[in-house]
Amino acid sequence: MAKTAIAYKEKMKELSMLSLICSCFHSEPRNINACGGYDDMEVKPINKRASGQAFELILKPPSPVSEAPRTLASPRKKDVSLEEIQAKLEAAEERRKVQEAQILKQLAEKREHEREVLQKALEENNNFSKMAEEKLILKMEQIKENREAYLASLMERLQEKERHAEEVRRNRKTPRTFWLKT
Repeated sequence: MAKTAIAYKEKMKELSMLSLICSCFHSEPRNINACGGYDDMEVKPINKRASGQAFELILKPPSPVSEAPRTLASPRKKDVSLEEIQAKLEAAEERRKVQEAQILKQLAEKREHEREVLQKALEENNNFSKMAEEKLILKMEQIKENREAYLASLMERLQEKERHAEEVRRNRKTPRTFWLKT
């Protein structure tokens, strides 16, 4: 008896789930009978399988008493006067002009920004060029000073060697006398 009650509860759960699934297919409310089915369909359980429970849905033909599908009536169009049409056209023209002005303003701002960026890049490039030129001039002046100092030191050494050579030549011309101690 307990197994029968459990099986009945499971069937009722499955039937309520089935009715939920079926309600998704039918947007208008249906008459639900006492055993969880619909008036226009019949649900037959099929023997329980290893993979779960199976059902067969049998749809009944629509009854002649059922309501005909409702069609939505489109709202009646009111008569539009020439003044209203003119007003709408003027408003549309005004919106178009405002939108065009906004687009032109945005383009002008974008171009101005591009010009500013380009000007800034040119200034930075010029500043970099000036700084590089100044550094190069300073480096060249330093190299020139170092070269002049090197040449001056070479000349000084050369003159020192020349004086020493002159002194050696003078010493050779004079007779040498050696004093010997006896």
